[in-house]
Amino acid sequence: DTSVLNSATCHYRLLNMFGGCSEVWGTFSFDGGLFAELATYGTVDTGNTRDDLLNSRLIIMWGWDPANTIQQTNTTWYLAQAREAGARVVSIDPRYTDTTATFADEWIPIIPGTDAAMLVAMAHVIISANLQDQRFLDAYTVGFERFKDYVLGKEDGVARTPAWAEAITGVPAASIERLARDYATTKPAALMAGIAPGRTAYGEQYHRAAMTLAAMTGNVGVHGGSSGGRSWAVAGPIAYYSLGRGMRAGRNPVEHTAPPRKNLIPSFGVAMRRGRVNVAKMSDAILRGKAGGYPADYKLLYLVDTNYPNQYLNVNKAVQALRKLEFVVMFEQFMTAGARFADVLLPTCTSLEKNDMALDGATGFYGYMNKAVEPVGESRCHLDICMALAEKLGIPDYNDKTDDEWLREIVAGSNDIADYDTFKRDGIHKIRLPEPYVAFKKEVEDPQSNPFPTPSGKIEIFSQRLAEMNDPTIPPIPKYIETWESRNDPLAQKYPLQLVTTHFKRRAHSQYDNLPWLRELQPQAVSISTADAQSRDIKDGDMVRVFNDRGEMIIPARVTERLMPGVVDIPQGAWYDPDERGVDRGGCCNILTRDEHSPGGAYCSNTTLVQVEKA
Repeated sequence: DTSVLNSATCHYRLLNMFGGCSEVWGTFSFDGGLFAELATYGTVDTGNTRDDLLNSRLIIMWGWDPANTIQQTNTTWYLAQAREAGARVVSIDPRYTDTTATFADEWIPIIPGTDAAMLVAMAHVIISANLQDQRFLDAYTVGFERFKDYVLGKEDGVARTPAWAEAITGVPAASIERLARDYATTKPAALMAGIAPGRTAYGEQYHRAAMTLAAMTGNVGVHGGSSGGRSWAVAGPIAYYSLGRGMRAGRNPVEHTAPPRKNLIPSFGVAMRRGRVNVAKMSDAILRGKAGGYPADYKLLYLVDTNYPNQYLNVNKAVQALRKLEFVVMFEQFMTAGARFADVLLPTCTSLEKNDMALDGATGFYGYMNKAVEPVGESRCHLDICMALAEKLGIPDYNDKTDDEWLREIVAGSNDIADYDTFKRDGIHKIRLPEPYVAFKKEVEDPQSNPFPTPSGKIEIFSQRLAEMNDPTIPPIPKYIETWESRNDPLAQKYPLQLVTTHFKRRAHSQYDNLPWLRELQPQAVSISTADAQSRDIKDGDMVRVFNDRGEMIIPARVTERLMPGVVDIPQGAWYDPDERGVDRGGCCNILTRDEHSPGGAYCSNTTLVQVEKA
């Protein structure tokens, strides 16, 4: 939520003043990337502004599909201009996406969950040919020799060659070698590491490997390059808005004194909550409680705009959790798939029915939300609802300001916005930079004055903090670790297809799935390769059964050449709609996903095996 007033802070403040609560930690999107960035760079501010793509000669789109995901509204504009300026674009993705079709000179399909193996093999090519930027590595990194030993097989006798990677990734060794040489010799080059490959069982290893390759090729801190951080990573000066102090959540009495998680990496630039239950394990925590090693036996669930269980892994398990609870309160704008499970449903209004500010940490815009109409029906904004609850709960001093007073005070502390009334009248303010922003440019140009915000002051290819965790699943150097539910898992004999859960043009996650004309425009379907469809006697448009041990659905098939064999794609966000037998008819992909997270906290929505057959 990018709102300033009506954000999750309203609710955290209320609950903290009431006595605290158990918080979840982690996100649905990119915790593998966050973990890797903190371990490698010491910050999550690893992104360049999109206009810097115009300086790139080679752009590698690794699991990156901005034409569908709209990661910053100006991304495809700059991609188009970069191509016109002569940049070569390569796409690495199990799917031939619209982004690939529009912008890429080459498509390299890859088996889901194996991206780190290909990156490590590219490192082998670069090291073997002595193409690494050794000057950069010596000056700005620590631990390269440890990584080099792993890549060359000195650690365990297994050289991570392109041939080794071909057997894992399905990518021809020649393609791996060619791309590695191109990336090492084409300067500058931007490796745009999408976040979908990080939503896998060991997703942080993919992100760590991408950052290591960026450092090996000297593409960090230079115009036209990339740190190899998340493709959605923020760019420093347009990420942290200059604003006055607004409402604060305060301390959570329940979590504040809890010991930190083993995998917590403290850092400037990101609020690291001390919650002890990962978002992927919330349902399990409710069902098992203290007996399962969780902090409490939970009785009440407080949900704000989450569409639980729809957007959570293993929906059937989440439904069991909801039925076990004594009380469920939800805040929603619509009667979503999850809202029908609420004991109390508090209707929240839309952005057209409240005064607020919106921030876009990707493109540098402040937006003022001028209330167009009064809240419809009994709906109210989040802050108003929390104020009313605070009064009923006997919580004094929850809030003593009006919306306008809060916003005026917040803007008064800004170095970017000169006048609140002008901003309110105009409705928008843009942070303007004299040139494209490049992450770590100052660290590279003047390392003595600007060390990297890591313990060593350098890019940490080897992380002592990870080494001290003493966990083989979180190694101190980037490594390929085979995922559970991979193609080699014995479970693949029963469920031979890998499921990816992608983004859909007509939805923003689960938003807008309730609009019938959009459903008609782009029906929910499972995409399956022509080869896999033919072997199952499935034709385009056939109703098929997609299933595993966790659940099943009936959904139309979309037979396509734009998906590699062995992979099926069900776009995430469709609303859970079970029939009387519990079979989902809405196409909710999380009926099939496993409620597990990676060691670094990644949401493993792209590590799932399924079978497809005609219904």
